[in-house]
Amino acid sequence: MATKENDQIINENNCETKMGLPCALEAFTSIFETGSISNKCCGELVGLGKFCHSALVKRTLENPLFKDLSPARIIAKSIQTWNNCLALIDSPSPSA
Repeated sequence: MATKENDQIINENNCETKMGLPCALEAFTSIFETGSISNKCCGELVGLGKFCHSALVKRTLENPLFKDLSPARIIAKSIQTWNNCLALIDSPSPSA
């Protein structure tokens, strides 16, 4: 049931087309592996929207390839990545 709901959110909001592949991979690495996400990709992630971000993370967790990962840890990392990007995007850039 959860898969169907996530797929519906992803399809209805065109979630898979809102982020370029390089940034999608960067976001994936920062959440599911170890890595950081660039300012540019943070902008794309925030542009994706929280609903899309959450649905994509949850759908990835449902993939058998990721069955050994701790869902709680991944959800926590996805929230942390989202919040870090949101803070970065919302904060004014230092003027040169």
